[in-house]
Amino acid sequence: MKIADFAVEIWMNANETRCWFNMAESCVDSITLRDLLSLAGKTETILDELLPMKLTYGAIAGSERLRTAIASLYPGRNADEVLVTHGAAGANALLYETLIEPGDEVVCIVPTYQQHYSIPESFGAVVKRLHLRRENAYLPDLDELAALVTPRTRLIALTNPNNPTGAVMDEAALRALVEIASRNGAWVICDEVYRGVDQASDTLTPSIAELYEKGIAVGSMSKAFALAGLRLGWIVAGEALLHRVSIHRDYNTISVGMLDDHFAAIALENRDALLRRNRGIVRANAALLDDWIAREPLISWVRPTGGTVALLHYDLPMGSEDFCARLMSQTGALLMPGAALGVEGAVRIGFGNSAAALTGGLAELSAFLRSVAP
Repeated sequence: MKIADFAVEIWMNANETRCWFNMAESCVDSITLRDLLSLAGKTETILDELLPMKLTYGAIAGSERLRTAIASLYPGRNADEVLVTHGAAGANALLYETLIEPGDEVVCIVPTYQQHYSIPESFGAVVKRLHLRRENAYLPDLDELAALVTPRTRLIALTNPNNPTGAVMDEAALRALVEIASRNGAWVICDEVYRGVDQASDTLTPSIAELYEKGIAVGSMSKAFALAGLRLGWIVAGEALLHRVSIHRDYNTISVGMLDDHFAAIALENRDALLRRNRGIVRANAALLDDWIAREPLISWVRPTGGTVALLHYDLPMGSEDFCARLMSQTGALLMPGAALGVEGAVRIGFGNSAAALTGGLAELSAFLRSVAP
């Protein structure tokens, strides 16, 4: 099987350990184990929970405790409709491996995380792309979507909130998408890893798993929950589909680590406090970034409504990879080239990191812009 180079991951692998200011990172500033336990009121009792644990494979699909906590994020779903995976990346890979055959038709809303088009293409699927446009605030044109989806369409793939733009499809838009999918019997995979850190609402945005019987929600502890080190994600879908996915999972995953499972359950059982912390970070940083953009004549954006990332458009005659490479070389500040996401004339910035890291990185970016301005 041949597959395209994963441009975002290759860029991060090459640069993230060498930079001074990582503005390419897409997670909320990672919480320490100490702070998580303090938030959960378990600082003094955690060893009583951990020391008796026998480090077996654990529950293969994820512990009942964890799957119940995940299911509570999706009204109308239960623990039997949750499968725990190695991150959202593992979830996405398993879903495409389960659902896609050579010749299948996939409609993918782009830009997006590269898994959602490169994996189905590697399996021999025909991938049609619906391109989001800046003039539409990076929300999909549903008439264009309807024109792309046919009775041959096996599934529709999207990220919501969108990566890399931070645009959020609301319930009305999702219901319209579901209507298009249901007319053609298509599955919908919605990668929802940024769900929970919107700019305005303190409630979770609607999930595709709540709205459509063939809707498949993918989630993760990495982004909105600031616990990427757990490497833990999940799929929420009907039991029949999860059974099919679990057959593939037996060949490449078996179970996640028991400690990862345990700490993820603690975090989700205290999610209100954890998300309150994380929303505070992304909202303060988005405001900081908004003020910075207002002072930079070469930079513009569509202000994101959710998630931790956005596209910065720049008015300079250079490609995005050259832009980011020169910035990194001269200043140690790291951004993600838009080219890695199929968008030129823009870079992706992550604003979930610490305010100090973002402020320092933006100062270096300002100096770089002055040095290359015509």
